[in-house]
Amino acid sequence: MHIEVDGSGPPLVLLHGWAMHGGVFAPLVERLQAQRTVYRVDLPGHGASRDSTLPLALAPVVDALVEVLPPAPWLGWSLGGLFALQAAATHPSRVPALTMLCASPCFVRGAGWTHGMSAEIFRDFETGLRTDYRGTLDRFIALEAFGSDDPKGELRALRAEVFARGEPAAGVLADGLALLEKTDLRAQLPTLRVPSLWLAGRRDRLVDPRAMQAAAALAPDASADTVAHAGHAPFLTHADAVAARLLEFTESHVSR
Repeated sequence: MHIEVDGSGPPLVLLHGWAMHGGVFAPLVERLQAQRTVYRVDLPGHGASRDSTLPLALAPVVDALVEVLPPAPWLGWSLGGLFALQAAATHPSRVPALTMLCASPCFVRGAGWTHGMSAEIFRDFETGLRTDYRGTLDRFIALEAFGSDDPKGELRALRAEVFARGEPAAGVLADGLALLEKTDLRAQLPTLRVPSLWLAGRRDRLVDPRAMQAAAALAPDASADTVAHAGHAPFLTHADAVAARLLEFTESHVSR
């Protein structure tokens, strides 16, 4: 997997969302690199890892990453949050703190979990990938930007990034949608041994802030916070607020 390293100071790992790559975090990295060494991962099939033979599955990706990354807090945005949570739950000595950014342990609504999305939405996107690849990506990106106080700016930024490192592999995108639809990591939360921050966008239309608050309530040593006017990608529209909260959290919970 491709890993981009910037900055200086204690390490911090960033994991991107579906169809994106580590480059999408550029505004956040600009604000962190003076105080953190930032490791941006391109997940298999995405960005510069497009030709990776590693399957886009939680255990193999996490196991591969903990072998090459230094012990560090991990931040996972959207789909990346599933990998970050899996890493924190299974390798707490390597991931001493966890930030879930607009990410849920369970993205789909179900019994006892009322704040997820409908499974049919993911199935519609899976069908769309087979019939209208680029149109489907654009619809998903539009949904990510919807609700932000700067939806046009966020949409432009996401559209610019999605193909900036080449087209994501269609098969891997289908695998990612399946992960979002079928993964439920709620059972990991009560025994989570590392501190966690659940940072939501109040206007997020993909991950309901109430789902993140409910998840935080299940985990020991967890806190939930919300960026008031942000949508699904607050690191684009409110990078200062996200960086400040992230630095405060990691400073408080991870020794230098």
